[in-house]
Amino acid sequence: MDLPTEQPILCTLRLVLRPFVLVDVAAVVALAGDRAVAEYTLSIPHPYSETEAEEWINQRLAAWTEKKAINYAITLPDGNLCGSVGLALYPAYNMAELGYWIGQPYWGQGYATEAGAAVVDFGFSTLGLNRVNAIRFGDNLASGRVLEKLGMAQEGYRRRQTPKWGVYRDVALYGLLREDWEKGREG
Repeated sequence: MDLPTEQPILCTLRLVLRPFVLVDVAAVVALAGDRAVAEYTLSIPHPYSETEAEEWINQRLAAWTEKKAINYAITLPDGNLCGSVGLALYPAYNMAELGYWIGQPYWGQGYATEAGAAVVDFGFSTLGLNRVNAIRFGDNLASGRVLEKLGMAQEGYRRRQTPKWGVYRDVALYGLLREDWEKGREG
């Protein structure tokens, strides 16, 4: 898996996907720190401090440099941040894991699907991945719809696997193979 030196900016019909910068700290705190958003993600704490957001952004930049992940700020053409999308990279296995969150004011507008499709396409076409995985909490049905729209198939379900805020939550496992992605692009 050969990553470009500079993280490329990806553009879709309605979105610009760009690397996170420290100027995004306040928006990340406001959007990701919303309890309704944090509730459906494994790694976002609540409350979410500016220090934590700054560390997270710095980790995103380091992960790109170390070829461990590619993360994007999902922005509208006017520059407003509405979420995050990225791939955790596993070069030894030629696969990645898709992750994303969308700020509550932007829910229900198709941004997660649009951004997810751009990143999945980048993973297969530019990075040459063989597989993209994703995991969602079992009760996050909206995320399940996003993953299905991306062509991913639910491949498993693990009951009470992951603790979040002291409660073990079910997770659903999804995957998309290169060959299925290629077929989806053809038809």
